[in-house]
Parts: sequence; structure tokens; C-alpha cells
Amino acid sequence: MALINDREYEWADLTLILGGRDLTRFRGLKYSEKIEREPIHAKGRKPVSIQSGNLTYEGEIKMLQSEYEALVKAGKGSVLSLSLDGLACYGNPATGDAMMTDRIEGLRFTEAAKEFNQGDKFAEITLPFVALNIRNQI
Repeated sequence: MALINDREYEWADLTLILGGRDLTRFRGLKYSEKIEREPIHAKGRKPVSIQSGNLTYEGEIKMLQSEYEALVKAGKGSVLSLSLDGLACYGNPATGDAMMTDRIEGLRFTEAAKEFNQGDKFAEITLPFVALNIRNQI
């Protein structure tokens, strides 16, 4: 049953802990779980079933350059050498929200690119990643 005027989770409710460190200067987080699917054809033109294959976990973190440089330092010169676990936590139990936690296990960055444009007031860096698993822990 849906509640009327129920509060939804929002950006201010999100905490990202990466490698045991609470990131305070991140500006975006996206992650997904994907599965390979393939229709199996036999007699006729229509598929007779759909088979499932490998699972893949990937995403990206947007952060300010100061947060990125802290990760570079932790990786001894490159974020590409890091292997981290992350926790994406949202909700505020003090206000009655259920605390939700997604654990991103074995996170490895796949790219370390910087971009600067004329007129920028700050540098925002997007780091794509792959992971070993994403677990929802309620």
C-alpha cells in the first residue's frame, strides 16, 4: 500500500564510503548489475527460450579534483592501481527512514581522465569502474 506524502530518498541522504574513507567531495554515483541474455532459436522463427550468461558490475563516480587527488595519493600515483570496496548508504533512521546499504565489492577503476574547460569554476572528474559484486544489504 502506497503512503501519501511519503518522503523519498534524496541526494542529501547519500553517503559514499570508499576504501574505508567517507568521500565528502563526490558529486555523482552510478552503478549497475548486468546479465548477458540471448534468445535461443530452434524450429520456426521465434525464440524457444532465453538463456542467461555472465553477470557484470560497473559504474562511475563523479568527484571534485581534490577528492581525486586524495585517491591518486592513496594509489601511490595512480587510481588505476587501487582495489577498493565501497559502501553506498542512504536513509536517515533518526527521521524514520530505513537505512539502505549497497556494498560494491572489489571496485577497480578503468580510466583516469581529467577534463578542463574554459569557464569552469571547479574540476569534476568522472572515474568509471568495474566491480566483482554489488550486494544490497538492508
